Amino acid sequence: IAFYLCMRQKQLLSKKSTYRALLDSVTTGKDSARFQIINEPAKVPLLAEVCGIEGNIFRLKINEEIPLKPRYEVPDVLTSKLTTVRLTSCPGDTGSLVLASGKGDLKCHITANPFKVDLVSKEEVVMSINSLGQLYFEQLQIPPKQRATKKNEEDASIDTTQENQEELGLWEEKFENFVDVKVNGPASIGLDFSLHGFEHLYGIPQHAESHQLKNTSDGDAYRLYNLDVYGYKIHDKMGIYGSVPYLLAHKLGRTLGIFWLNASETLVEIKTEPAVKYTLTQMGPVAAKQKVGSRTDVHWMSESGIIDVFLLTGPTPSDVFKQYSYLTGTQAMPPLFSLGYHQCRWNYEDEQDVKAVDAGFDEHNIPYDVMWLDIEHTEGKRYFTWDKKRFPNPKRMQDLLRSKKRKLVVISDPHIKIDPNYSVYAKAKEQGFFVKNHEGGDFEGVCWPGLSSYLDFTNPKVREWYSSLFAFSVYQGSTDILYIWNDMNEPSVFKGPEQTMQKNAIHHGNWEHRELHNIYGFYQQMATTEGLIQRSKGKERPFVLTRSFFAGSQKYGAVWTGDNTAEWSYLKISIPMLLTLSVTGISFCGADVGGFIGDPEAELLVRWYQAGAYQPFFRGHATMKTKRREPWLFGEEHTRLIREAIRERYTLLPYWYSLFYSAHVASQPVMRPLWVEFPNELETFSVEDEYMLGSALLVHPVTEPKATVVDVFLPGSSEIWYDSKTFAHWKGACTVKIPVTLDSIPVFQRGGSVVPVKTTIGRSTGYMTDSPYGLRVALSTKGSAMGEFYLDDGHSFQYLHQKQFLHRKFSFSSGVLTNSCADERGHYPSKCVVEQILVLGLKKQPSSVTAHSADGSAQPVAFTYYAATSTLNLETLSLKIGADWKVHIQ
Repeated sequence: IAFYLCMRQKQLLSKKSTYRALLDSVTTGKDSARFQIINEPAKVPLLAEVCGIEGNIFRLKINEEIPLKPRYEVPDVLTSKLTTVRLTSCPGDTGSLVLASGKGDLKCHITANPFKVDLVSKEEVVMSINSLGQLYFEQLQIPPKQRATKKNEEDASIDTTQENQEELGLWEEKFENFVDVKVNGPASIGLDFSLHGFEHLYGIPQHAESHQLKNTSDGDAYRLYNLDVYGYKIHDKMGIYGSVPYLLAHKLGRTLGIFWLNASETLVEIKTEPAVKYTLTQMGPVAAKQKVGSRTDVHWMSESGIIDVFLLTGPTPSDVFKQYSYLTGTQAMPPLFSLGYHQCRWNYEDEQDVKAVDAGFDEHNIPYDVMWLDIEHTEGKRYFTWDKKRFPNPKRMQDLLRSKKRKLVVISDPHIKIDPNYSVYAKAKEQGFFVKNHEGGDFEGVCWPGLSSYLDFTNPKVREWYSSLFAFSVYQGSTDILYIWNDMNEPSVFKGPEQTMQKNAIHHGNWEHRELHNIYGFYQQMATTEGLIQRSKGKERPFVLTRSFFAGSQKYGAVWTGDNTAEWSYLKISIPMLLTLSVTGISFCGADVGGFIGDPEAELLVRWYQAGAYQPFFRGHATMKTKRREPWLFGEEHTRLIREAIRERYTLLPYWYSLFYSAHVASQPVMRPLWVEFPNELETFSVEDEYMLGSALLVHPVTEPKATVVDVFLPGSSEIWYDSKTFAHWKGACTVKIPVTLDSIPVFQRGGSVVPVKTTIGRSTGYMTDSPYGLRVALSTKGSAMGEFYLDDGHSFQYLHQKQFLHRKFSFSSGVLTNSCADERGHYPSKCVVEQILVLGLKKQPSSVTAHSADGSAQPVAFTYYAATSTLNLETLSLKIGADWKVHIQ
């Protein structure tokens, strides 16, 4: 389809059939302005609708005015709370319409002939729509055989001669042995967007590609089409497991977002025109010199559906993140255990194997939180069952894990084995809950269990039923420490076209699979998440990992980058892949540590653990054909290094948890590209081998073998950066050569920040609830610092419903460190104390340090000052984390 879609649109666009807006048809209501658009050859009207949405967002919808049958509009992705803003009509030139939103500093200029929309901010055009005339809309048609007269054929907007039909794939397309018959012919859409002054674009995951989107004029377009690609190629624009049709553009002084709400196969072409000093423009008889700024043109093409696009006008990166999450929801607040380390393999053989691996972590003093079981734990790949020989007593196994405050995750895929004696299959079959083939029978395809049918998660009744399968009374052998992994949900269909479902399969509402392919996995994760919430009667937070995803998947849990390979290049590409997910709303993301496919050498495995420890979702995983690679199998020295990496993750859990709260309530990504934190520094715009965790830590994983030195860029001319291990410091806006050995990963704390840590590590997060905290205070060049800390029970929804949480603020100024309340609404009893405070960058040794409580009492504090590193260490403190207090350094 990608080939035909591109070729068809290009061929017809080359004929310059332009659209014009009929502005005398404009009607303005309280929610939107509507008008017709028409293109001359076809004379078939389209209906355009522009509306303003709260928070500086514009929405443009274009559909056939009277389609042959309804066209698919993506449901369930947008949050239900969208508030529209009345657009007021302003005076404009003849042949144009100007719509202003709110205060009027944002305007939409609609030009009639040819149809064009300019987005204007404070008199500057920041984006133009259809300025290249690539609006394209294939109307649904009656099949040629059914057409009454030859005249109808002559009037059709597309040439349907036999030769042309085959050449352009109008009514059917062939892929290997598969023929895709399109009942109503082609229905593709397309539109161009010109971004003025922008050269840096990001987003549209998922691709194993650079963080900054590349120019596609010399090669393939970026493809959004969810596919099961084992050992995917890197530096490739082919779609892999998930699709978020959303990109961000950034330049000095402005960030924009374009969210193209379409779940069918989509192609995105990007062409950047760099700034030209001067160009000659003909103005009457005089040739005038005119400066032309840079511009990037983005051309979206989708196989079907309607044009439904949201323009996020920023102006800052933070504003764009908030605008996008207002549309699609914020990252779900994860349970604390899920931020620990996860141990997975395809497959842990049996109960004894699980017991031995679990004991291995304790024996080698390595913390971990979650054991995972892949498809072999089931009875013949029948999900919601247990293999009776391998796992005869699943509750006993879970009780063992529970006794160590650990959890279990098991897999549940969307394909259901065709077996009348398998109750899940029998019930779904009886109720008509499977996707249908185009002849009306149940769709059948091959996957792990052999011949299978696929649950139609687009149907709310199927989702409701699927959610009910997780109830403890239904899912025999499951307990409240069992959580879920949704895999193969692109959906993967072995022997299918591109190993997925045929596009003419039929879903609920009589929609073809082609309309909604990219949202199928999103719906499975939604139903699974709802099932885990329901089984606890709404009390407990779920944890669900999914391989396939769409815009808004962040509301339902975590995502990983799929079947990567144990090679250095895959470790390296995981960083831009995760940064791209992070800026498109999916903060809870990670890559399989060590690489899923193949056997990593010990050095690569250590480096991957060091990188993974500083990425949001932290899981070791490997395919069944690999050698075992539990952390203690590579010799004592490598075991020590992996242990250190994992323990550093647990040390930083208070900081991680606080970052996830910020992602959940304020839409700020956990893992951030440098340009997000330093939006006015051009040098950061293309950096993708290092990143920020929140605003305080800069991480530069080592991704080259036998590295002895790493070039680290430290941004910010007014910043100061501290090495988190040696406390050495550097001024920002420079590249520093950092020597590395196998036991070091360059991590820097930003001056002006306070990072909360745990001072003692338990065997899992559950053991660390009451363990003490430390504060790492890194002073800015002005001698000040700020930070936040968030705490709740780590597992329930009480933080939301009962405001049972602590949100504290730390600030250091004029020699005084203050702990105060950041959100008065929250209350949560905590026995925890701050027992250690490290102050980095303190220029001289203090004469005394005293701690002052809210009741006015004061006590002296013992301290050690290290002049060589300008570091002050306060130990044996006992300051309550949830109380107001001050520490005076004099």
